[in-house]
Amino acid sequence: MIQQTKKAILIGASSGIGQEVAKLLVEQGWKVGIAARRVERMEGIGAAAIEQIDVTDDDATEKLNRLINRLGGMELFFYASGIGKQNHELNEEIELTTVQTNGMGFTRMIGAAYRYFANQGGGHIAAITSIAGTKGLGPAPSYSATKAMQNVYLQALEQLANSRHLNIRFTDIRPGFVDTALLSGDFHYPMMLKPERVAKEIVCAINRKEHVRVIDWKYRIMTALWRCIPDFIWRRMRLVKGN
Repeated sequence: MIQQTKKAILIGASSGIGQEVAKLLVEQGWKVGIAARRVERMEGIGAAAIEQIDVTDDDATEKLNRLINRLGGMELFFYASGIGKQNHELNEEIELTTVQTNGMGFTRMIGAAYRYFANQGGGHIAAITSIAGTKGLGPAPSYSATKAMQNVYLQALEQLANSRHLNIRFTDIRPGFVDTALLSGDFHYPMMLKPERVAKEIVCAINRKEHVRVIDWKYRIMTALWRCIPDFIWRRMRLVKGN
């Protein structure tokens, strides 16, 4: 019997973690379709299909379905698109743009993948969220809030899929600080991780079909401690602050 090649769609594969995960899946023999806003940065990955998609655009779902058709189907949907920055002055544009991308864009794309798998008989949805969703982080309010929303949304969809007896798996990937363009700037973040290492852990979590993966062990300890801090203490804590 000839084994059928597995197919994966990756959103946000133009740089950083998404691009590294795409390379690893290609190396493992997956047939990969990739998408991002910057098409020119996705050349050389070895993808079978490429699409320009901005998750905040109204036609993003239509373009995703077109990419799936060009690839010939999809068993894995991996979502790595997102933005965020510290916003001590609570600049309105930063807050609203973050909510639009991490909230509406995330919901649009994850929902489209869910509906596709519901109609096709199953599949696997994996998404990069963040440890920032563990508690409200004062230096980055909208980023922290949208990441918490993503954590809860994936959990809710997993419950929904189980209640409907759908064979859809979910993996919520929560990295700590990763050395990518998202965290570029003058501020030095502690315990920075390399995207190549993070990508290897992500692919491992996907292959094992883990429900939640916090990357790496230092952040697993840190977030466990965060959860133990009472709210009345957390409200008065001073977290990392940029220049």
